[in-house]
Amino acid sequence: MSRPARERIQLFAPPAVDVERRPDGTLVLRAPAALQPYPARAGAWLEHWAEAAPDRLFLQERGADGLWHGATYAEAAQRVQRLGAGLLQRDLSAARPIAILSDNGLEHALLMLAAMHVGIPVAPLSPAYSLLSRDFGKLRGHRRAVAARAGLRGGPGPVSPRRWRRSAMLHDAEIVAGGSTVDLRGATPLAALYALGGTSAVDRAAAAVNADTIAKFLFTSGSTGEPKAVINTHRMLCASQQARVQTWPFLAAQPPVIVDWLPWSHTFGGNHNFNLVLRNGGTLYIDAGKPAPGLFARTIANLREIAPTIYFNVPRGYDMLIDALRADAALRGRFFSRLRLLFYAGAALPQNLWDALGELARETLGRPVPMVTAWGSTETAPLAADCHFQAPRSGVIGIPVPGTELKLVPENGKLEIRVRGANVTAGYWRQPELTREAFDEESFYRIGDAVRFLDPAHPERGLVFDGRIAEDFKLSTGTRVHVGNLRIHAIAALAPVAQDIVVTGHDGDECGFLIFPNVAACRAAAGLADDAPLSDVLAHPAVRERVRAGMAALRDAGGGTSSFAARALLLAEPPAIDAGEITDKGYINQRAVREHRAGLVALLHADPPDPAVITL
Repeated sequence: MSRPARERIQLFAPPAVDVERRPDGTLVLRAPAALQPYPARAGAWLEHWAEAAPDRLFLQERGADGLWHGATYAEAAQRVQRLGAGLLQRDLSAARPIAILSDNGLEHALLMLAAMHVGIPVAPLSPAYSLLSRDFGKLRGHRRAVAARAGLRGGPGPVSPRRWRRSAMLHDAEIVAGGSTVDLRGATPLAALYALGGTSAVDRAAAAVNADTIAKFLFTSGSTGEPKAVINTHRMLCASQQARVQTWPFLAAQPPVIVDWLPWSHTFGGNHNFNLVLRNGGTLYIDAGKPAPGLFARTIANLREIAPTIYFNVPRGYDMLIDALRADAALRGRFFSRLRLLFYAGAALPQNLWDALGELARETLGRPVPMVTAWGSTETAPLAADCHFQAPRSGVIGIPVPGTELKLVPENGKLEIRVRGANVTAGYWRQPELTREAFDEESFYRIGDAVRFLDPAHPERGLVFDGRIAEDFKLSTGTRVHVGNLRIHAIAALAPVAQDIVVTGHDGDECGFLIFPNVAACRAAAGLADDAPLSDVLAHPAVRERVRAGMAALRDAGGGTSSFAARALLLAEPPAIDAGEITDKGYINQRAVREHRAGLVALLHADPPDPAVITL
């Protein structure tokens, strides 16, 4: 499609919101547009496109030969039918679902689609819980939560036999091995699940699936307590995508092409992005890279070949992408060539990254590319609020999508946001007490976030994310520290040496920063070689001075003791997945880091300051 033709297509629905104002200060926000009808089951999407566009590419992944391989819509539908027949021959149900412990890939997608097609829930688990974990603690908790009866273990890389044996001991499920794991002892090859015939049984099972059928169990990434398996029904998935197509009407005219790494064990990648492609007959190029050392080069290689129409990422990914785009004009031209919009989520995007992406788009195209976000959670499938307009800056999460109500409740000087709608979960599997606690007296889900209006006189200009209620704390003076805002401003002020920041100082006299460093940027600032010890890099005067200068800039901007840190400590140890410090998407859990590194928090605030502590 030519650029003029693309530009004539309406990109976004006009932003509008109705506001109900209650005497106690509570506000309820609704979209004036009603949610239009949607199918009762997610399997209807694949059936539709297999008929309407059978030869269109649906899923593509790189093979061992470095080339793209995958399935058209017709091929995917045929394989889903055969896999569905094989699954129906096993004793599977909501009480005995399928766990998928695998990276994103074609086999993962087909098994997930087949199970949901015949009414068997899937529980996609992060492969990091077996590949990177030292104690398999989260994997054990997930096993207890859903009691999976069968599981796919696969991925692009080899699996250590020792790790295989250790993780396999955690359950009694039938193991279905795919990809490079097919030779693992005791495993059933995925090919054995493909049953010949059985079409009538599959059709009967598919017809029995309805809006309240459980499609998935997705796990929250909390750091303490037992894992929570969030019930995701077909209604949630389908309602969320119907709201998306109503806010992005261009999807109906231009099937999306995306290059995406975001893990399907999380709602952003597995519900929003994957289902957006399937719902709208698009093509998904499965990116085996991710924003991590040694893996991001795969993402760049994919983007050199495939120009996306929409690009999704988290702040950590955009941080790495910006450096690559600045350094390579050809990559930059390819990346922006047919891009309709940039989308960030998973965490608030630091303003310096927002500005950099805007500058790169203007340099390449002579015009900006809309940069948008949305807001929601695993419990909202995930779309609840959407910024389907160009906001003036980062952090604007938009307004409620059709079919969703947002209740804003005054709480400690902030507005706590709660959600109700067809996209909201019925609760947590086999955890009735947690389910009851999660909803208020009007059945609004308590998500735990705070928001404020960008412009109270014009609510249609959107809500601004105002941090997590549970993350905020008070200093000894009684001054409340809004952690989310401080973190975002701090990352921008300490750029480029700070990759992420954890704010400390609970009940103390001043704030502190635990800084996960951008090691490459720190090496560059220090002028040290790539093989220089990390301890030398972080102790280098140039790096410490850059941190101190950023801290001073925050202090000098005004706002009092809650708006800057008087102390900082650069962390040599990366965030630990076993401790819940980080998710697959690169989101840092503030509380988990503070609890896991309590000794470092104490060191940071000790008097007199330790020599490793950077002070103002």
